[in-house]
Amino acid sequence: MSTTSNSPLVGFAAGFLSHLVFQGALGTVLYAAWLLPALPWRFTPTEPLGVPHTLSLAFWAGLWGIAYALAEPWISARLGRWKGGLLFAYLLPLQTHWFIAQPLKGFGIGGGFHAAVIPIELAFTAAFGLGLVFFLRAGTALAGRRGGAALQG
Repeated sequence: MSTTSNSPLVGFAAGFLSHLVFQGALGTVLYAAWLLPALPWRFTPTEPLGVPHTLSLAFWAGLWGIAYALAEPWISARLGRWKGGLLFAYLLPLQTHWFIAQPLKGFGIGGGFHAAVIPIELAFTAAFGLGLVFFLRAGTALAGRRGGAALQG
């Protein structure tokens, strides 16, 4: 197994892109099906720094990508890549969102666990986990080719 999968930079890029591409695509489909009230890409400023909402979420997804990149060799050895990516997304980012972030924002645990919202949040989490694995593998392959080419001269 290549050690480039442990790269925090590749992990950050994987998480960042997973949010923009995989979750963004899912959000667009759900919006087109009238299941979301707005498109997933929002550029309204967030507090306290005024960063556009979508970029703020992508940044946090990138931080989760770093955590996944560091844990991925261990997770994949035990569960496989795809199952491991999904389990990571459901155990860490989703649980943190439900039990820490939402209560801190005043929405209560799980935002109240509304029956219509839970399947959508689970779908977004699955999209993030799958995108994380996809982009981490792509980034690792790209880093491996560049490193291999440099070593060959």
